[in-house]
Amino acid sequence: MSDLTAAELDKVRAILKREPNETEVGIFTVMWSEHCSYKSSRIHLKKLPTKSDRVLVGPGENAGIIDIGDGYAIAFKIESHNHPSFIEPFQGAATGVGGILRDIFTMGARPIAVMDALRFGPLDDPEWGDRNRRILEGVVGGISHYGNCFGVPTVGGETVFESCYNGNPLVNVFALGVFRHDEIFFGRATGVGNPVIYVGAKTGRDGIKGASMASAEFDEDSKDKRPNVQVGDPFMEKLLLEACLEAMRTGAIVGIQDMGAAGLTCSTCEMGSRAETGIEFDLQLVPQRETGMTPYEIMLSESQERMLLVAEKGREDEVFAVFKKWGLDAVTIGVVTNDGMLRVKDHGKVVAEIPNRELADEAPLYDRPHDAAPYRSAPMEAPAGLAAPSPDLTADLLALLGSGDVCSKRLIWEQYDYTVRTNTIAGPGGDAAVLRIKETGTSVAISLDGNGRYCSLDPREGAKLLVAECCRNLSTVGALPVAATNNLNFGNPERPEIMAQIVEAIEGLSEACRYFETPITGGNVSLYNETLGEAIWPTPVLGIVGLLKTEEPVTVPFKNQGRIVMLLGGLGACDATRFGGTQYAKVVLNKMWGLPPALDMAYEKRVQTAIRDIVNEGHAESAHDVSDGGLAVALAECAVNGVGASVEIVTDLRPEFALFHEGPSRILVSTAAPEAIEEIARKHNVDAVRIGATMNTGLRIGDGSVTWIDSPVDRLKHVWENALAEQLAPIHV
Repeated sequence: MSDLTAAELDKVRAILKREPNETEVGIFTVMWSEHCSYKSSRIHLKKLPTKSDRVLVGPGENAGIIDIGDGYAIAFKIESHNHPSFIEPFQGAATGVGGILRDIFTMGARPIAVMDALRFGPLDDPEWGDRNRRILEGVVGGISHYGNCFGVPTVGGETVFESCYNGNPLVNVFALGVFRHDEIFFGRATGVGNPVIYVGAKTGRDGIKGASMASAEFDEDSKDKRPNVQVGDPFMEKLLLEACLEAMRTGAIVGIQDMGAAGLTCSTCEMGSRAETGIEFDLQLVPQRETGMTPYEIMLSESQERMLLVAEKGREDEVFAVFKKWGLDAVTIGVVTNDGMLRVKDHGKVVAEIPNRELADEAPLYDRPHDAAPYRSAPMEAPAGLAAPSPDLTADLLALLGSGDVCSKRLIWEQYDYTVRTNTIAGPGGDAAVLRIKETGTSVAISLDGNGRYCSLDPREGAKLLVAECCRNLSTVGALPVAATNNLNFGNPERPEIMAQIVEAIEGLSEACRYFETPITGGNVSLYNETLGEAIWPTPVLGIVGLLKTEEPVTVPFKNQGRIVMLLGGLGACDATRFGGTQYAKVVLNKMWGLPPALDMAYEKRVQTAIRDIVNEGHAESAHDVSDGGLAVALAECAVNGVGASVEIVTDLRPEFALFHEGPSRILVSTAAPEAIEEIARKHNVDAVRIGATMNTGLRIGDGSVTWIDSPVDRLKHVWENALAEQLAPIHV
């Protein structure tokens, strides 16, 4: 059965000028699926900035590429594997890692880092808790299995728990690789008469129509889609990486593409379309691990660890020799033609004949209605009980530190090898990961962030806050943000109120990425994230990369007692309406309302410039941005390594707002040179407030006359570090 609409089938008939056969319908179905064609979002994605002096390759290839100086470049991208990870968490997540790694090394780059942004339902949910715990353990196990076995460090990420992800977890995986400018390859089938070569694992029936499955909502029969989930082999992928990079160095390769979503179909038609050529091949030559596979099954299989190469005619043996050395299949299955057609044969008989360009690049484009207000379920007004003061602010802080979103994720990231290849300078647990590029004096910083709570209250403002947060994380470690990749996770675009969320978020990303000079070099759109008609919150996830000089990094924890604690950017402002999306509202009040924090992008940019100067001039012993949970949580996170602080906050804000509001543009710094920091702050016209000093005895926060919070550091650390294990404990009973 086809997932194409009647109108789409009519368009297929018009392109072919005849009735399509079963194989051709299957090919069009996967290539014109939402997952492959972006048919509901493409007209809006064009609003995003994609160019800068550093961008070498933008959207449209397997990964974006930017120049990092000294003749070197980095390739990076983010992809989702949401639907497969719900159906089969371990393999769904594992093959998500495998797929994004192939996107990187198909460009010619050696992968050096992976990060992941994960969303699950609450682990203590009365109805879904058991399933959520199993999904989390399966997903984390899949990521660690594939990354560790392949030999790439997983250097950070984020994990968030909300009830909207109960039936629809999100698994977004980012990867980054490094190479020289003269080592860049493209997915183009150039050179008429050149051989088309299949390399890597054999084709099986796993993952058939996986792209179409990822373009549909979940229902009560979703468990039956398990055969649509691919099965990965990280050791095979490691061999494939080394063989591909070595084959590229021979000079015999003119084009290369991985077989990801839509498998052999996608790789052949996209390579032909980009080069304005045709590809003709015979399925009997495709290595197969199962007998009796039909043309439909071979073309739509998404078996993993496979690549398609185009080699220079007459140099095939050089390619075959490399792959033989690595113990991998390498078979010529076809040839590049001059007629622009994808011509598929089976034992010499044509079973599909489709124009490449129309198949790959002319999927229907939908300007879906979005004139409704973006869907939101939260009220605008604050709850009546908000006026009552908290009876115990220390208990509130401990509750936040023990909550799923705020607590330490060590239990997750300690399962990852985050130091393999010895490039990791700053790994999981900080504001941003930092990796050195050994061949140069430059390091790359990476931040991966999303905030569905903010975007559910206001998709446009939430998206802008997301860009600001990512750039602030990079700036806090001293890096200049230079480029971004995005993963847009939303519900059903056929609903105007959901499409409105998508449009608002894209326009917010566009505005902020232009302002912070971080062009989008590529990314992914994952729609139809709904279960039984209930959509996830609008959840754009952003990965931004920054550049800095290679040196010892500035990290989050306080290092020494007796240092001045400063709040760069000032205490910030907040009212009841802007407090409703905070972690305090979620955890302590069990409510959600109002609007996300207010962002002044000009002030934010000045704060980021100031912290980069402070860090790079050596004035900061520690630095940490203020975000989830507000100032009190940020202070606690700085203190959990053993050095606490005594802090006095002079403010007109009520204690709950002063301690826990999440206004942007604020960074905690401990320093032995407060005057130098104040001078830099004056230069950039931002506040730098001395709020206290570090000490060894605990964390104390007050307003000068009343102590609001007072706790030993050990108590804070115990709650923060053990909360996730305690929430996961029922699965091990």
